[in-house]
Amino acid sequence: MLDQGTLTILLIAAAVIVVLAIFFTFVPIMLWISALSSGVKIGIFTLVGMRLRRVIPRRVINPLIKAVKAGLSINTNQLESHYLAGGNVDRVVNALIAAHRANIELTFERCAAIDLAGRNVLEAVQMSVNPKVIESPFIAGVAMDGIEVKAKARITVRANIDRLVGGAGEDTIIARVGEGVVSTIGSSDSHKKVLENPDMISQTVLTKGLDAGTAFEILSIDIADVDIGKNIGAHLQTEQAEADKNIAQAKAEERRAMAVAQEQEMTARVEEMRAKVVEAEAEVPQAMAAALKEGNMGVMDYMNYNNIKADTEMRHSVGDMNEGQNKKDK
Repeated sequence: MLDQGTLTILLIAAAVIVVLAIFFTFVPIMLWISALSSGVKIGIFTLVGMRLRRVIPRRVINPLIKAVKAGLSINTNQLESHYLAGGNVDRVVNALIAAHRANIELTFERCAAIDLAGRNVLEAVQMSVNPKVIESPFIAGVAMDGIEVKAKARITVRANIDRLVGGAGEDTIIARVGEGVVSTIGSSDSHKKVLENPDMISQTVLTKGLDAGTAFEILSIDIADVDIGKNIGAHLQTEQAEADKNIAQAKAEERRAMAVAQEQEMTARVEEMRAKVVEAEAEVPQAMAAALKEGNMGVMDYMNYNNIKADTEMRHSVGDMNEGQNKKDK
């Protein structure tokens, strides 16, 4: 068994090891040494203060070392405040270094504002040095002769750092270019002019200042491809003719329905007149009976009337028989 003195020494050694482990975990000694060796003057208590403010020291010190080595004048308070605001410190420092190398005037405050606005400030600086080409989809327009023309444009843009905060993005550029292409094609007298000189589209669109209010500066607009689409004018005329035909058919059907209704009305009137004739004929025997009774008509007169009536009916019968025989012979 260990004696009491040896046990005490072991306990003290264990306590020292634990204290040193906690100290080196809480105080980034290696990071402090790395900063001093890189020429970044920072106190050990500053690193401890970062821990207390819930700032990861390496997220601030490593970008600070890069900035100092690149010749930038940045302090820890700027980087720490940007980190606490939720920004990407490393990307901001890389963007400042790239802008410094390319002789682009860019302050830390401006760069931090762009980063906090949600834009990739490093990509914006790189795009300022190396312009980006945006390819639009096929944009369809109709010339005055009714022929559809489809054009695809390649838009060369450069980032405008001064308008990155609050400026519109690529979708706005594509929409404005598309509107300009459609307007230019639509103002052409013939689709052949567009095919012969597609550069007319790019020149017209480029003079409209489409990059106003956007985060980009349009350098050039090139028409990559031009195709012919449908004959929209002929298609519209065909649809118009079909519509006119349907209207004419509807009006003809309306007139036919009115004629049928009028015919039915006339048939009803004929039947009404026939009823009146039958009613009048029914009053003849009554009138003759009254005339015989009152002595206004003799018996011989009545007999002559019946003979004439029978003779008339016989004539009608003979006439109907002759008419039927003629139809049969034909």
